[in-house]
Amino acid sequence: MDHDDPLAGAADATLVVRAADGDVRAFEVLARRHGPVARLYAEQVLGSNLESDDVVQDAFLTGWRRLSDLNDPGRFRSWMMQIVTRKALDRLRRRRHHDDVDAVDQPSSSARQPERIVEARMQLDAMWVALDGLPADQRRCWLLRETAGYSYQQIAEELELPVSTVRGLLARARRTLTAEMEAWR
Repeated sequence: MDHDDPLAGAADATLVVRAADGDVRAFEVLARRHGPVARLYAEQVLGSNLESDDVVQDAFLTGWRRLSDLNDPGRFRSWMMQIVTRKALDRLRRRRHHDDVDAVDQPSSSARQPERIVEARMQLDAMWVALDGLPADQRRCWLLRETAGYSYQQIAEELELPVSTVRGLLARARRTLTAEMEAWR
């Protein structure tokens, strides 16, 4: 990014307002500023840097199209991370429904018996349903902590929340998920 560019040092809120008015350059600055953390997060969730590029690109395209939906321009980063989270979860859901049976060329061990695989899939489906039922902030905190390995401080910075709020959101998310998944213990 050009250091002489006046947009480079502009606040996110300013860039969002300009981008919402059609300033493509302002949105480009936002994408360059927040794209790397979005890509890293998507890579952690998906376990693939190739897919993470697609997810982040799709998320930023969605963000560009839906920029007028953002109520608080100063919360662009957390709003975009929410979009990235949804896109990554959608990608995971699509991926798990399209396993390539030709890739398995050896007999399964007792741990890979069809009954155990079905049970694990059902448990994973139940977990996704439980995650989808969480309020958005709880789900984002939980995903950043449990799938991306973020510290409480990193989550607080990422979502622009106090650390104490992050702790509370994680505690409530864990309590809800534990109750929802009780049948699977």
